[in-house]
Amino acid sequence: MTTVDYVDAGWAVDQGTLNYKTPGGDVAPPVVADVDYERILNAREEPQNWLTYYGAYNGQRYSPLDQINTENVKRIGPAWVFQAGTTGLIAGASTYSFEAAPIVVDGVMFLSGWDGWVWALDAKTGTEIWRYKHAVPFDVSLCCGNVNRGVAVAQGKVFFVAANARLLALDATNGKRVWDRTYGDVRAGESATLAPLVVKNMVVVGSSGGEFGVRGHLDAFDLDTGEHQWRCYTVPKPGEPGSATWPADGEAWARGGANPWITGTFDPETNLLYIGTGNPAPDFDGEVRAGDNLFTDSIVAVDVDSGQIRWHYQCTPHDVWDYDSIGECILFEQDGRKLLGHFDKNGYFFVLDRTNGERVRITPFVDRITWGAITRDGQVTAKVYPDKEGVPVHFYPGPAGAKEWTHAAYSPKTGLFYVPVQDTGATATRRRREFKESIPYWGAGVQVDIEDMAGSISAFDASGEEKWRRRNELPMCASVLATGGDLVFAGKPSGEFVALDARTGETLWQFQCGSGHHSNPTTYMVDGRQYIAVPVGWGGWAEGFLPGMLGAGHGSALFAFALPESS
Repeated sequence: MTTVDYVDAGWAVDQGTLNYKTPGGDVAPPVVADVDYERILNAREEPQNWLTYYGAYNGQRYSPLDQINTENVKRIGPAWVFQAGTTGLIAGASTYSFEAAPIVVDGVMFLSGWDGWVWALDAKTGTEIWRYKHAVPFDVSLCCGNVNRGVAVAQGKVFFVAANARLLALDATNGKRVWDRTYGDVRAGESATLAPLVVKNMVVVGSSGGEFGVRGHLDAFDLDTGEHQWRCYTVPKPGEPGSATWPADGEAWARGGANPWITGTFDPETNLLYIGTGNPAPDFDGEVRAGDNLFTDSIVAVDVDSGQIRWHYQCTPHDVWDYDSIGECILFEQDGRKLLGHFDKNGYFFVLDRTNGERVRITPFVDRITWGAITRDGQVTAKVYPDKEGVPVHFYPGPAGAKEWTHAAYSPKTGLFYVPVQDTGATATRRRREFKESIPYWGAGVQVDIEDMAGSISAFDASGEEKWRRRNELPMCASVLATGGDLVFAGKPSGEFVALDARTGETLWQFQCGSGHHSNPTTYMVDGRQYIAVPVGWGGWAEGFLPGMLGAGHGSALFAFALPESS
């Protein structure tokens, strides 16, 4: 028998040292030092900044900035380009994608990428100030792409999650790590991809990994110390409210999914976080998890102080189509009522009373819905689903949904919602699999249609009436941005970044970015000049929403557009 002596491999290379900076050039001004809960609460009162993931707690992805408007948008062009590159191992078999929402505070941009990257940039010039690289293990289980959707900032720190289910706090001036906490079990298949949300003295994050049969959860940590504050499981254990919707015997609930893998929204008056939850596991084999399977495919309202669920609304009971309800919950008011708008993967637009979860209205927002139907009074009828072993079943929308995680926007100026729509079907063939930890637990083989697809940016009012539609031959797979200049910005899979008239849908401007869009554009102002920033980098779970473009160029750049300086 041979004895092997193992030696300490040492620390990974500090990537921050590999991009030469003149002395002092790698330190950002302390712009984040006084970003606190009150500033984020009133984020739209400083429109020159983009302080939080959606721009504000309400999730509207709207900026009142109007220097760029319908009259002059045709004159904008690239002000600068930041090339992130593809440095680093690409964890797992799935591909990377540049999906983040750039955060901007008083002239400094904070941006995350795949594989544990975070950068601080000069928001006026695109010059890199500092970089941080988290050492993500190569064997982290990822279902749907090596991606990260952004950072949060507060009290001098930049917060982000790494794919191996860790939450990190960095010093916003130099990118050095302040604290680091694990909140998921990568051995079980858990991971993390969302942008954190700072609320009060906490940073809130959710888990990913529903395709591996894990139990979803939401977690809160203290901003200063990283101390864990609370955990909210999104699948109840036996005896808890909702547990009767799972089989009484066995452990289906323990591997039930419902991961909250997209950033929530927050209403300070109700003190509630509004979170969308993911699919149940296995995704397509419903026989092993009889019942409605709460709180999967649901909108849950969580008390931010205690982490307790106050109400829920399930959009797709007993989901066997992979219709996560992780889409954003957009907060708005109408006729004195506090409402919530949610465009679900199942093809329906839900409007709820956000104080109690009461259904206000439900309307379809995509042309083809064959999986089933939901009546205006909320009755769900399943029609087509993979219920027999080895028998292929075709349905619309496919598992990427009529709208995937990519976000809609709402303009309080026009009173319209702007939605990136995917009109694509898929075929699922049930394949029962025994549950094994960290092994994909889909319960079917799935082939997304490679032909007969379409997309659009569609505008709806709060009653669900479609006001206009800008059609596209391919599904629209990126978030949209609405501005006070009566503009809607959107990126296409084919690489064009377009500006539409928010009232008519007319295309007013476009620019070919060289790679498809699957990210979150934001807008900000520095020294009196408005910029539109958009990360460009096609990839991620492309086989799920547009398999015909699996071979398209990835790209890994951030473009910032502005009017000519002379204007």
